[in-house]
Amino acid sequence: MRYISTRGTAPALNFEDTMLTGLARDGGLYVPEEIPTLSADQIAAMSGQSYEDVAFTVMRPFIGDTFTDAEFRELIAAAYATFGHDARAPLVQLAPNHFLLELFHGPTLAFKDFAMQIIGQMFQKALGRKGERVTIVGATSGDTGSAAIEAFRGLDNVDVFILYPHGRVSEVQRRQMTTPTESNVHALAVYGDFDDCQARLKDMFNDFEFRDSVKLAGVNSINWGRVLAQVVYYFSAATSLGAPGREVSFTVPTGNFGDIFAGYIAKRMGLPIKDLVIATNQNDILDRCLKGQGYHKGTVHPSISPSMDIQVSSNFERALFDAYDRDGKAVAQLMNELSQGGFDVSQGAMQALQDTYKSGRASEEETSAMITQALKHTGELLCPHSAVGVKVADEQREEATPMITLATAHPAKFPDAVEAATGVRPDLPPRMADLFDRPERLTRVTNDLEALKAHINKALGA
Repeated sequence: MRYISTRGTAPALNFEDTMLTGLARDGGLYVPEEIPTLSADQIAAMSGQSYEDVAFTVMRPFIGDTFTDAEFRELIAAAYATFGHDARAPLVQLAPNHFLLELFHGPTLAFKDFAMQIIGQMFQKALGRKGERVTIVGATSGDTGSAAIEAFRGLDNVDVFILYPHGRVSEVQRRQMTTPTESNVHALAVYGDFDDCQARLKDMFNDFEFRDSVKLAGVNSINWGRVLAQVVYYFSAATSLGAPGREVSFTVPTGNFGDIFAGYIAKRMGLPIKDLVIATNQNDILDRCLKGQGYHKGTVHPSISPSMDIQVSSNFERALFDAYDRDGKAVAQLMNELSQGGFDVSQGAMQALQDTYKSGRASEEETSAMITQALKHTGELLCPHSAVGVKVADEQREEATPMITLATAHPAKFPDAVEAATGVRPDLPPRMADLFDRPERLTRVTNDLEALKAHINKALGA
């Protein structure tokens, strides 16, 4: 299995190097040269299997000879051993043919744990074998950062620096990043928004002298390993509802597009997915683009669903790559136009996107109303991101096809928004009950590449 860049000029890599590299040297994102498929019998056999067994079947074709079967099974077992639910990703019924996929039972209470925990295990195994140490730098709108820190804290071969927008994440999200005590993890509060953090991250990867000197690696959703790990729960959920014997649909609250792109990969692998629905909040650039209005950056408006407060959805580049028939030169041109403010999608590529994805949006008022309504009619407390998904799913779902909405975070990560909508303040799980009593450790930094590089070099003793 080999991986190629969406911009067409970086060298093809095997899985291990793709995972450890993250962003391609031409600025593109790595995707598989070919998408392996699973037979109907292989998919049907997943029904009733453990999440770990499903993960092995789904991910194994992508990893080549990076790990033996025995090694990979051990890594998967270690990754999900700390989850708070034996099903790992249980389904809850909200209404006739509408189901909620609970992806918040991991150590940081968000869907990012499904990918980050296995990435941490794979990094440690690969780096230990090589005798190497890397510097991981990530940008987060809230959940990726805490999941990355949790996955890599205390590991021998990794230093982790997480950039998050100062004052634009929830208090629970911030404290999950700033309270770990291990010396190899660093939380950096950047004066700016998430798009600023993401831009500086890409700047660091494109500064090859710095990148090589600190052995930079990335675990944002730009890392193919992250996307691959998220493909698993599409198979786990769909087979629980009868796939491959029946079609299912998914609605995914998304900002950076990685989670719904994982659904696209699942569909390409043979999972019978009817609709893949993109759910956006008031920062609705993806919804506007899918409705033919082009991809043009605007102002990021802070919301009660901060992990979706994004204007530059990095993984959308992967979707564009396929929509443009894998023309790396065309994608590179689009990304250059995006750096100038935005681009329009060609008619053929737009048709390809619309044939693959549907979309919808939820305003702040609609999001709060859905949190209220869900508790009243189902007894479920939804986090704001999950509420965006449920609202859009209700508009898009069809009676004949089960709809699965991804619940991306625990409501206790956003207690103020949930309490304002319901009068109920959700409690953190017992294992995190003392989170607000733990001392914080963070560094505030300006939105400046040289300042960030200087801080990282100093922290590494370089």
